Amino acid sequence: MRLQRPFVTLITAVALAACSSVSPAPTTTSSAAAETTDVKTLLWIGNSFFYYNNSMHGHVTQLLTAVGKSGAKGYRSTSATISGSGLNWHDLEAHFKPDGVASYSFVAGNEVKFNTFDKPFDAVMMMDCSQCPIHPKLQSLFFEFAKKDSEIARRHGAEPIFFMSWAYADKPEMTEQLAAEYVKAGKANNALVVPAGIAFANSLKKRADIVLTIADKRHPTLAGTYLAACTVLASVYKQNPVGNKYAAGLPADVAAHLQAVAWDTVQSFQAKEGRGSLN
Repeated sequence: MRLQRPFVTLITAVALAACSSVSPAPTTTSSAAAETTDVKTLLWIGNSFFYYNNSMHGHVTQLLTAVGKSGAKGYRSTSATISGSGLNWHDLEAHFKPDGVASYSFVAGNEVKFNTFDKPFDAVMMMDCSQCPIHPKLQSLFFEFAKKDSEIARRHGAEPIFFMSWAYADKPEMTEQLAAEYVKAGKANNALVVPAGIAFANSLKKRADIVLTIADKRHPTLAGTYLAACTVLASVYKQNPVGNKYAAGLPADVAAHLQAVAWDTVQSFQAKEGRGSLN
């Protein structure tokens, strides 16, 4: 089911890169930007689908920076991932302990800045293992911990967000199956769902030449990570990625395609399913 090597990573990104809280002057793009949701500090809980390609949260930060929404304005993102993990592998309560996750960061000159805040995170982005929500032996755990972790997040002043993962390249039927279960979890917990899995399927329908998963048919290529990051930008922050100057080093036509797919997918999905508690 999960063929990843044992690996645990905890990554904090402030502004452009991990362990940095200083970003360059933001560049405004021609994107059609709406008002952002008040999610300036976001905790990512997941697995290798998040940390591949130098971590998805870092790409979201770069996209935010390109529209002037990061750095000086206080946007912060922290990723806590475990290879192969389901939600039940994570102790979410522990990530809200004082002097724990995000309690310090590095600033210019390699100086340590000790952070203090009323609450460490505005929201928590959660992804279960790649097939846990639809596996007959693990599905009940998905719904159990979706509820448990949503309650923990809200107890600490953070809103839950569910990240809908994508189908394996050789099992396209997983798209609809995963979507159905993530939508159920979102409705049950009044939580926003990021439709990354649907965005993957929509992209492949239009441009099958843009490969979104590596040879194992599961983990994302850079294009896959970028598409997912654009979907997060559109879903969580209400920002249109179309025209964003940050392209992650991808060819211009590829980045433009992925940006458009992300925006169109999110608009269609949210028109049907809503935004949960993050309206």
